[in-house]
Amino acid sequence: MEKKLKQKPINLVKVVLFGPESTGKTTLSRHLAHHYNTVWTPEFAREYLQKKWNQERKTCEVEDLLPIAVGQMKLENRLAKKADKVLICDTDLLETKVYSEEFYDGFVDESLKRAATENIYDIYLLTYIDTPWEEDDLRDRPGLRLEMFNAFEQCLIDNNRPYILLKGDKETRLKNAVKAIDQIISSKENLYSYSESLLDLDNSCNY
Repeated sequence: MEKKLKQKPINLVKVVLFGPESTGKTTLSRHLAHHYNTVWTPEFAREYLQKKWNQERKTCEVEDLLPIAVGQMKLENRLAKKADKVLICDTDLLETKVYSEEFYDGFVDESLKRAATENIYDIYLLTYIDTPWEEDDLRDRPGLRLEMFNAFEQCLIDNNRPYILLKGDKETRLKNAVKAIDQIISSKENLYSYSESLLDLDNSCNY
């Protein structure tokens, strides 16, 4: 199980969108992926839980958390191979850990807890609750948005994760996120690029 929850090593700048529901994470993920001409990793839990709701009319239960975590890491590791220097992650296992603690009286599966703290990302983009609440089949706790935000931020602090707080409209968030990510890119060398690897392969085949 623990092997399924680990990142596979690859030299990319890994960015995580982090924060409560309905705070613009998916929208910003798409915009960042477009800006950097790369791929982004969707939130596996949404597909998994929407299917569960459609089929069983049930929301997330504690036994769903490990399958969600495994599915998320499988998706991230697969899409990392398609990325160009930057991988945008709509979520990570640390976010799953926060939800587990907040919804299930502090309980977190030990393998999930270990992987959530061992997997490494270059920067977390913490999204504030100054966006309108958009209701759907899966979202809940609209009256506890500040409490949930505080739990997410405290988790980043407790785990010594590098992060910036994003507030404001979509353009302001994108601008501030790009500024932070560009600084990290400039400090790295030999970043993996799927597009460049294809070009190198094509050139080698022409000889």
